[in-house]
Amino acid sequence: MIHAPLPRIFYTVDACTLAENCIGKLLVLETDAGCMTGLITETEAYMGVVDRASHAYGGRRTARNETMYRMGGYAYVYQIYGLYHCLNVTAAGEGNPEAVLIRGILPVDGVGLMCRNRQNNGRARSYPAPESMTPKQLQAMTNGPGKLCTALGIGRETDGADLTAGRLYLADTDVRAAEIKRLPRVGIDYAGEDRDKPWRFLAVLSHAAQS
Repeated sequence: MIHAPLPRIFYTVDACTLAENCIGKLLVLETDAGCMTGLITETEAYMGVVDRASHAYGGRRTARNETMYRMGGYAYVYQIYGLYHCLNVTAAGEGNPEAVLIRGILPVDGVGLMCRNRQNNGRARSYPAPESMTPKQLQAMTNGPGKLCTALGIGRETDGADLTAGRLYLADTDVRAAEIKRLPRVGIDYAGEDRDKPWRFLAVLSHAAQS
């Protein structure tokens, strides 16, 4: 592996704690074509059976959400609107269906591959050469859950992948958040009072010595 995957213990905490701890970590996908990485900049926590916005609210258990019931450290991938995939990370222990949605990353490595993946999927116009892309252009390529899955080539076949022992994983970095904003989650107007819970984490990142 190019980087060292984070261990299982990193994931076996509640989803809110994990969502905040994921900020600034490196999302890594190793492929035959090359390695793609990005700093995680935005996450949302979904708190399982008690969370009206969760796929597992009330103990719902289906073929689609079965991965949520695994212990922390597995990829839960589902499709929305019949078009876009969303990458989630399972949290907590076996049988407790909490998960963290990875909403945004800032591309670091493999930018050319990400550009091609988005273009080949018909999700974007042509990009400038990777070396000439501005930070704003880089972030705009992967600043949404559907965008980042398209850029990385992540689909439903990734559902259930072990993030501690595969080609898709999270790794530590020397990046720390200068500020982490806690905000309501988006796109969950159906969730009643849980709609306004501050379970979305949005970061301003800065390089610092790793402590």
